[in-house]
Amino acid sequence: MAAMADRTERNGPERSRIKTITKAALNADKTVEQVEDVLDGLSSTLTELSSSLTALNTTVQRMESGLDHLDGTLSSLDELAKRLIALVEPIEAIVGTVMSPLSVTEHAVRGVFDRLRNRTVQ
Repeated sequence: MAAMADRTERNGPERSRIKTITKAALNADKTVEQVEDVLDGLSSTLTELSSSLTALNTTVQRMESGLDHLDGTLSSLDELAKRLIALVEPIEAIVGTVMSPLSVTEHAVRGVFDRLRNRTVQ
């Protein structure tokens, strides 16, 4: 008996479906590789972001400490200004009391000199 040759059609719909499924599997494999690459990059980015946020948190804490110190300094200066005002006000009163007669005397002496000058000019 002679062997019969396989005469099935090789370009049938089943073969086309197998080719499509094979291409889809290869594309899916490529897509999985791309997703893995993206996730690796995202992982390193998140690690760097975490490090940056830690450094920022440390900086904010130092700034908060500096602002607390500045607030204390401003409060001290405010208290000092109040004490200086309490010291200066009596001195201003004394100087005003002393300067008033001097101002009157100066005004009178200027008046006398003005009259003498005007008298000699006329």
